[in-house]
Amino acid sequence: MVAASVASHCFQIPVFGENKLIPIRRKVSGVFFNDSVKNGWELPGLSVINEAKKSKRFQVYCHSVISNVVEESHTSSSIIDDANLVKKEDDQIVRWFHEAWPYFLAHRGSTFVVVIAGEIIASPLLGSILQDISLLHGLGIRFILVPGTHVLIDKLLTERGCQPKYVGRYRITDPQSLDAAMEAAGRIRLTVEAKLSPGPSVCSIRRHGQWHDFGVSVASGNFLAAKRRGVVEGVDYGSTGEVKKIDVLRIRERLDKDCIVVLSNVGYSSTGEDLNCNTYEVATACALAVEAEKLICIVDGPILDESGRLIRFLSLEDADLLIRKRAEQSEIAANYVKAVDEGDSGIPENLDSNGSSHSVQIGKYSSGDYNPTFQNGVGFDNGNGLWSREQGGFAIGGEERQSRSNSYLSELAAAAFVCRGGVQRVHLVDGTISGALLLELFKRDGVGTMVASDVYEGTRMAREMDLPGIKQLLQPLEESGTLVRRTNKELLEALDSFIVKKCGETAGIAASPEGRVLGLGDKLLDYIENKASSIGLQKVFLLTTRTADWFVKRGFSECSIDLIPEARRKRINLSRRSKYYMKVLLPPDRSSSLVL
Repeated sequence: MVAASVASHCFQIPVFGENKLIPIRRKVSGVFFNDSVKNGWELPGLSVINEAKKSKRFQVYCHSVISNVVEESHTSSSIIDDANLVKKEDDQIVRWFHEAWPYFLAHRGSTFVVVIAGEIIASPLLGSILQDISLLHGLGIRFILVPGTHVLIDKLLTERGCQPKYVGRYRITDPQSLDAAMEAAGRIRLTVEAKLSPGPSVCSIRRHGQWHDFGVSVASGNFLAAKRRGVVEGVDYGSTGEVKKIDVLRIRERLDKDCIVVLSNVGYSSTGEDLNCNTYEVATACALAVEAEKLICIVDGPILDESGRLIRFLSLEDADLLIRKRAEQSEIAANYVKAVDEGDSGIPENLDSNGSSHSVQIGKYSSGDYNPTFQNGVGFDNGNGLWSREQGGFAIGGEERQSRSNSYLSELAAAAFVCRGGVQRVHLVDGTISGALLLELFKRDGVGTMVASDVYEGTRMAREMDLPGIKQLLQPLEESGTLVRRTNKELLEALDSFIVKKCGETAGIAASPEGRVLGLGDKLLDYIENKASSIGLQKVFLLTTRTADWFVKRGFSECSIDLIPEARRKRINLSRRSKYYMKVLLPPDRSSSLVL
């Protein structure tokens, strides 16, 4: 028989000559293993005394047990490390969901038009991007996808011995180009549908109970009506089309049925012809027609400033100024400026129910008040394209875009243009970054470039002429004790920002009741934080007696008075018993690549 010490963690050892298993148990304390079994090994927690220990079968099995036990002792610390790693990952997941919670609520039910650059369509990156779109669709976001086709069209033409032809921003669509455009559109549509259809894997959710097919429904159709571009300045563009109508009703019907809509750039004419339209013209027309919350442009690189830093945000006014700055170098930028400036003196007028004419104005900018208007069934403005008067449709294409001689200026011009038309936010996202779409939508500052018409509209640094209005706004807050009273001299001094040891003070945020309803307080705070970060501040702090909850909800944490810069501490009125709050700002991005 096999004699064994009694402890925990049972091993079963076969006894030589007998058809049975005898339990061998590890002891809590280590003992020295018998030399006749394994010479020179110390086996923690195992002791064996057995007349059968010299049998070959017994020794082989013991050697296996020894190896397992020694390996277990060596890996015990790694098991602890693995457990700590799992806990850290769990904590990160929980923290991410808490941070993403506001975005879930904000984006749910919104309609996003997503134009995917032809370079991304033709790359292996497409699959992961569509997987992220499928995920976001599951969170309640309504998607209209407009895939770019120019890369595949050019490839098909080259394979067939034909030379792609462009004049300015437009392709000349001869019969060979039209055949290639139709084939490219069909192949890309089928590819997009195939990659979206599977939905997420069900392997991870089986343990949570009943599961079913999570495939995504994709809808496409003849949603785009177009008209021939025709002959412009002596150039016959063949079967190149301009957007005339987006079938909004049928697109919304598909979206309401929980489908992702794929909108082809091949439209149909009133005579039943197929016309090859510019992808960006289709996407911008669609975004305006369906009144999308966002237009998202997935491109193949970042939007950078002249110092090689990622441009995270541009107001519409700033984007307009940047485009104007490059107008001499870029035909697309020059066309944008010409159209906007001409539009200032010829804003399209609409008739109200009384027959009176009025101009549609979104906001005022330094470049004027021109705002493109898409009249579904007619086209843009007077039916001659996105631009007013004799200009053609807004297009991104041709040699300028494909050579990237002006980086992503053409996409920026499209973003500024569509913002003028009423789409409040346009995102230019680098599709070469893994998970870029998720990061852009669920991180506070994203990973791309956002152009917005509403975030900081009308926001600027205060001037002396603003003093009477500021006093009127602060008066009720001073009377209630929410803000400390300031003299005219103190207010004048506070109009200019100041820097103290890389830390800036948010001296006060006040909005009228009407402004609070519109969320202007958040816009002011966001403007302040971005301004502070851009000039090198690392933290902002504030003193408050009655508004702590509002600031805590926006990322501020209570801190000690010792963390307040010394120069400011000396001027604190301690009798007010204010609470001190501080927020660490995100550092400016230092990425580098193509420069805008």
